[in-house]
Amino acid sequence: MSELVPGGNVPLPGGPVRVRVPGGFDVSALITDDGGKVGGDDDFVFYNQPDAPGARLRGDTLTVDPSRLRPGAARVTVAVSPSDPGTTLGALPSPTLHVTDAGGRGLARFTPTRPRQETVLLLAELYRRGAGWKLRALGQGYADGLAGLARDFGVEVVDDTSAPDPAPPTAPKAEADGFLALVNAARTAAGSRPVSADPRLVSAARAHAAAMAAAGTLSVETRDGVSVHQRVVSAGYAYLTVGEHLVSGPRTPTEFVAYCLRAERTRRTLHHTAYTHAGWAHVTGGPSGDTYWTALWAVPLTADGLDRTTSEVVDLTNRERSRAGLPALGVDARLTRAAQAHSADMVARDFYSHTDPDGGKPRDRAAAAGATRRTVGENIACGQRSPADVVEGWMNSPGHRANILKADFTHIGVGLAGGGRAGTYWTQLFGG
Repeated sequence: MSELVPGGNVPLPGGPVRVRVPGGFDVSALITDDGGKVGGDDDFVFYNQPDAPGARLRGDTLTVDPSRLRPGAARVTVAVSPSDPGTTLGALPSPTLHVTDAGGRGLARFTPTRPRQETVLLLAELYRRGAGWKLRALGQGYADGLAGLARDFGVEVVDDTSAPDPAPPTAPKAEADGFLALVNAARTAAGSRPVSADPRLVSAARAHAAAMAAAGTLSVETRDGVSVHQRVVSAGYAYLTVGEHLVSGPRTPTEFVAYCLRAERTRRTLHHTAYTHAGWAHVTGGPSGDTYWTALWAVPLTADGLDRTTSEVVDLTNRERSRAGLPALGVDARLTRAAQAHSADMVARDFYSHTDPDGGKPRDRAAAAGATRRTVGENIACGQRSPADVVEGWMNSPGHRANILKADFTHIGVGLAGGGRAGTYWTQLFGG
């Protein structure tokens, strides 16, 4: 698989290719001729118009089959914008473009420099070259949103300044059941700040509760092969950390909250001070006729939050080294870039290993990011919800502990990505 830089290109195989951008982004595409203009408004593929000849958008994945594009099409430009329209791209981690063939084999990956005030980023373009097609990495930002981007490509955009501002998202209907008031009363009593309802989390909770009820069993991953964490990201909520309660039996919010307060493990999640948003649902039915609950607790992904979290992992790691009489590790931006890319790759391609599906190993990833270290080591983990949890887990594992306390290592990079089957995926990449 090719790691691209801006302007870099790679040939594409025949047949469909899939372009995926995980995280809190909306993906869109513009199909143009050699002159760089669309043939009509139907050539703009986005969330409200997800299909065009040869192009199909489903969630965060765009599938392009060049042989089926409209006559005269010579280029498909892929853009991303924040899922939350009030957010700039600079408030999110840099988007990572993953390109695979129809069989899922990785072809290319591209992570541009993090934008600043731009609201749209042109990530890449698929373009005709002779009898074949190639992909070129771009990384060009737009400050005036999808409308400005569309106009530049020839899409007719009608501004209706007389139209009222769109109404804010409505609170989940479930809020009327008193659930949130009960939860926040319990959190306040424990000294934690209240959480607010998020419609995306409610949607994910409703889908997961329904899937559990249909199967008649409690499970993080239901028989459709989708985990509760994947449902959260699919609903449009990119998270820094997420927790869940999957429960059957309680019939009312009062009974549910009482159940969560009964045991230390469930109480700790309900009271967790970091959580800012919640979503919940319960469905009765299925083979057993029981009531199945899904409650989700989350912190949204932001650039500052990601930096704080990975910095805390470094601090806790260095604290362990200090206890062992070892010097602190310095942060290496190139190791950080490689570690972040590996965490994101494990989520995007649904694997958990030091060796990626293309055979790449830690040393390969470090070298690809420009880190020239004599010795390289890597720790990975998944499922932990905080820096303290993940560092504690590594220190309780002999192999991971040996990496943290290896005297030869002088530098470190930390990566973190959420949305895979196990929730949150962590990577430490060491160099010396």
